[in-house]
Amino acid sequence: MKLSDFKYNLPEELIAQYPSEKRDQSRLMILDRKTETIETGVFSDVIEYLNPGDCLVLNETKVFPARLKATKDKTDAQVEIFLLRELEYSIWEVLVKPARKVRVGNRLTIAKDFVCDVIDNTVSGGRVVRFAYEGEFFDIVEKLGRSPLPPYIKRESEDFDKDRYQTVYAKVRGAVAAPTAGLHFTTKLLDKIKKKDVKIVTVLLHLGLGSFRPVIVEDLSRHKMDSEYFEISEDATRVINQTIRDGKSIIAVGTSTVRVLESVVTSERMVKPMKGWTDKFIYPPYDVKIVDHMITNFHLPCSTLLMLVSAFAGRDFIFRANQKAIDEKWRFYSYGDVMLLL
Repeated sequence: MKLSDFKYNLPEELIAQYPSEKRDQSRLMILDRKTETIETGVFSDVIEYLNPGDCLVLNETKVFPARLKATKDKTDAQVEIFLLRELEYSIWEVLVKPARKVRVGNRLTIAKDFVCDVIDNTVSGGRVVRFAYEGEFFDIVEKLGRSPLPPYIKRESEDFDKDRYQTVYAKVRGAVAAPTAGLHFTTKLLDKIKKKDVKIVTVLLHLGLGSFRPVIVEDLSRHKMDSEYFEISEDATRVINQTIRDGKSIIAVGTSTVRVLESVVTSERMVKPMKGWTDKFIYPPYDVKIVDHMITNFHLPCSTLLMLVSAFAGRDFIFRANQKAIDEKWRFYSYGDVMLLL
């Protein structure tokens, strides 16, 4: 398939700028892949589609407030620093805005005892910086940083975003984008799911800005995903593999979870424990091997996320669901409504 196969027109007013009042009350669209039928409800209904013995797989990555305001020395120009990933101790890959104002050799001051020097450029147009500070790096960032909302949310981050742009089960700090399918779960709903004898395991994938980076080549085989750090433990693989042997369903929460599972699949269609970096790019006609059902939001045109769900459920079926959501004025993207792909 080609990039142009994944274009569609979305009215801007349907891009959710704020989360729903209650996490589990977003609208839910249920897509049955076997019958190609569509039903609707609210997200709390998802429990009705989970059966005893099934396994729900969550991504436990935790978003940190990656956006920092800084002042450029000598000129006092205002700059935004967007932390991407730590390359080694105190050295980070970052994006800067406006980029034209920041060059190698510049010093950027975030606070009195928190500065960074620009030491290199990156291939993708970012910068490499070396931080100087006193204390624990992430403690400082938590105090000074702002939530890294996606670029299609056209407002400044607010205090509530630190809570709502985070899953209730977030545990391991390292993401600059939330695994948004998981934003709909509440602790109470997860407890109800456990009481139904559905197994819940976690994996880890630290989402970077690659989630939003556009595909710019028409030939999808030429697109290169950004590498993102992931982990899947022995305990998680044991539960997942036993679920498969028992003939029960694996339900992945989010595209990031699917990418972890598909990065560690064996020739026997099981999974193995592993940690490292993945640049797994899933697009039609890829055969998703581990996941039986999937929970996911409505995705950007031409995005790698839309391509992944199209590989899982079929491009035409996904586009029919998107059109239904547009016609009925559902809410799209990170803070929007949600699909369950059966």
